[in-house]
Amino acid sequence: MYSLLLAIIYIAFISLGLPDSLVGAGWPAMQKDLGVPVAFAGIITMIIASGTIVSSLASERVTRRFGAGAVTAVSVGMTAAALIGFSTSGAFWTLCLWAIPYGLGAGAVDAALNNYVALHYAARHMNWLHSFWGVGASISPFIMSWAISSGRGWSSAYLTIGVVQAALTLALLLSLPLWGTARRRGQGGGAEAAGDGAPPTEDGEHHRTHVPLSQALRIPGVLLILAAFFAYCALEATGILWAATYLVAERGVGAATAAAFASLFLLGITAGRFLAGFVADRIGDRQLIRGGFAVVGIGALLLALPLETDLLALVGLVIAGLGCAPIYPAIIHSTPGNFGRRSSQAIIGIQMAAAYTGSTLAPPLFGAVSTWTGMWILPFFLAALVILGLVMSERLNRLVAAREGAA
Repeated sequence: MYSLLLAIIYIAFISLGLPDSLVGAGWPAMQKDLGVPVAFAGIITMIIASGTIVSSLASERVTRRFGAGAVTAVSVGMTAAALIGFSTSGAFWTLCLWAIPYGLGAGAVDAALNNYVALHYAARHMNWLHSFWGVGASISPFIMSWAISSGRGWSSAYLTIGVVQAALTLALLLSLPLWGTARRRGQGGGAEAAGDGAPPTEDGEHHRTHVPLSQALRIPGVLLILAAFFAYCALEATGILWAATYLVAERGVGAATAAAFASLFLLGITAGRFLAGFVADRIGDRQLIRGGFAVVGIGALLLALPLETDLLALVGLVIAGLGCAPIYPAIIHSTPGNFGRRSSQAIIGIQMAAAYTGSTLAPPLFGAVSTWTGMWILPFFLAALVILGLVMSERLNRLVAAREGAA
């Protein structure tokens, strides 16, 4: 039963990634059919991001009341309904309306699933699960390409993935009894459940106690990890959006080559998380975070080197993607160990909000900065975020170590 639920969660993470690339992949065709400016894509993504932030902040209260399984099933159901709604939309304003339940569902399921895995599964599964998210995010552009090239139109891609999400919703509803079984096994303190460095599970009554947002923010070290998570997601989103433009504008790389290596940045994250899963339990979350930021810094340095050859810049982009890979899963998985299992759902919800805030604000901020300075500043912008994330995470490590030593 425990393994069956894990398999369902893996499928859920693929499903989580499926819709994330659809707007970007389909927008050229969508924009033309809807008759709106190109920039209107930002309105849709901002509505989705706002919904994810709101539902992430509310996830602790909702999950404690209804359980991670029910929240996941309902949230995926909301996402399925929104995607099917997208497929029936013939006007831009209806897309904006359907973006609301899409964002609310995505944020809630992200926070609930991440906390459940952090509490009940080992570090390797957290890395592999996020690698499976990358698989889903990589598949959806191909689905959109197939739908458009076959003459079915962009709406067919949304309908296809919406139906997949609906089928997953049914599977999640049927699996609800398994979630309680896995939770009870996780509270037994097994190595598989506790994972890497997690403290023993507290009394079950404590898990039903609401941790208010204001209380969670006052826990020592929470603001540090929020800053680190913000920095990581900001550099990841900035790299994904602007890497190809930097290679073309500043390094003179051909557009096709730049596009290929920009996609390798995302594929590097996916492959890196898969590889990190094999060593995560031995290395530990702290070393994965520390090493990940350091490797991203090396990649940014290679991007910045003013050499005639472009090879090091291209290699630097791939290295940066590999460095990004373990940071997100390790931050999430370390949350129960750093702050206690009772507070983990509240803190992970806030972390998700910080993540979405960073990934939403940083790319346009860099775009504004680069208009004044030039695109050459990208490696230095990424390096500044690396330094911020590394400093904040190391300060948290010292704080946790001091607390553990005093205990």
